[in-house]
Amino acid sequence: MYRPFKYILAILALILVCGQTGIGQEADIELGKNLFRANCAQCHNRDMKSDLTGPALGPGLEAWAEYPEEDLYHWIRNSQEMIAEGHPLAVQIWNEWKPTVMTPNPNLTDSDIASILAYVEGVYEGTIGGGGAQPAGPGTTAEAPGSGGLNTYWVVGGLGVALVFLSLILWNILGKLRQVEAMQEGQELDKRTYKDLFTGRTAIGIYVLLFIILGGYFTVNRAVDLNRQQGYQPDQPIKFSHVTHAGLHKIDCQYCHDGARRSKHSVIPATNTCMNCHRAIRKGSTYGTGELTKIYASIGYNPSEDAYIEDYENLTQEEVKEIYTKWIADQYESDKGEMDSRGELLVEEQWNHIVESLTNDVKKTVQGPIPWVKIHNLPDHVFFSHEQHVSAGGVACQTCHGPVEEMETVEQFSTLAMGWCINCHRQTSVNFNNEYYEIYTHYHDEIKDGTRSQVTVEDIGGTECQKCHY
Repeated sequence: MYRPFKYILAILALILVCGQTGIGQEADIELGKNLFRANCAQCHNRDMKSDLTGPALGPGLEAWAEYPEEDLYHWIRNSQEMIAEGHPLAVQIWNEWKPTVMTPNPNLTDSDIASILAYVEGVYEGTIGGGGAQPAGPGTTAEAPGSGGLNTYWVVGGLGVALVFLSLILWNILGKLRQVEAMQEGQELDKRTYKDLFTGRTAIGIYVLLFIILGGYFTVNRAVDLNRQQGYQPDQPIKFSHVTHAGLHKIDCQYCHDGARRSKHSVIPATNTCMNCHRAIRKGSTYGTGELTKIYASIGYNPSEDAYIEDYENLTQEEVKEIYTKWIADQYESDKGEMDSRGELLVEEQWNHIVESLTNDVKKTVQGPIPWVKIHNLPDHVFFSHEQHVSAGGVACQTCHGPVEEMETVEQFSTLAMGWCINCHRQTSVNFNNEYYEIYTHYHDEIKDGTRSQVTVEDIGGTECQKCHY
């Protein structure tokens, strides 16, 4: 007996496969912005016009315009492969920027790359703001290179509806044929309804199969993303601005996170580190006394007397409150000339914020360390050393943490997934001109002989399981 559903399922599977290859995709500007931030911004300047760790992308697109579109997509996914194949532009870019290796992006689909390129082109030409503003509001899309301008979801949806109607037509035709055949043989044929079509054993089998396929697909994807925190951006007890400190004032990351160059952990800066500057700078450019007083209250520094408070940890909360509310009030009076009802309200509000920020269920008093919220968390079974990457590898902080100097509130920029790390190890060229790699004499000899142009982290064991999971 003819089973139209079998053919429908086969056609739908073909449509889904086509949808995964970027056929008929649109380039989503907002998606392109997010993908650029996640995959490109740590090496390429956001204005698309200036060089950074990598070349400016705007002029880069113009250079690739002379070559087939597929070459650019291939370059983005695996630049080293194209260099090895001898592609003229790929080799030219490598000669200009080596030994800096472009991180491969094998997981980007055609539509992902189209979205990134549309965003880059828009920023470069000025039709899109560098911060991601879109001229036509949220959801603005640009046509993907080589696409027909049709969204995949509309294509799949439209074909799905067409197939449903086609199945009904075929079912009616088959019903008529069966009826004619029965009449010719003198048999009586049971009439079937549309309900029989959608509730028969074949239909139920297809429903179960689709449920298993979709359930498995979403389960695997959710399992892969389990405990991933990309984009995690918690509020901190003190509104510390990396834009002001790392961006405006150019304070080196390792001045505060001094453990990065000499230990496994980068370490959270001790409050004493803050005091190196804020014993002199006592009023913030944005929040005045509101945030800096939290630092003073945590460590026991009295800014009114420019001295640390003796036996501070044993003071009552009322005694602590008296010290810092006096400081806040004095600063308000020096600015306004007198204390008024608005000033009294400000003093009380700032003190309440101090208590709220410096205390929690475990820490009952404002005295003591600031309870910063940890952002970047690796599983317990993963070994990672900042010293190995920063001191031996010379890896810039922004490579993993993104443009922190542009973040008012720090967020987890990268996925920190195992595949993300492995791809970096496979492509990153090791700087062999340091004492850490003197033992690899055969690699040094090959470099001198010209038989080897680079040594990657993978070459020295960077993808061996026991290096990170021991």
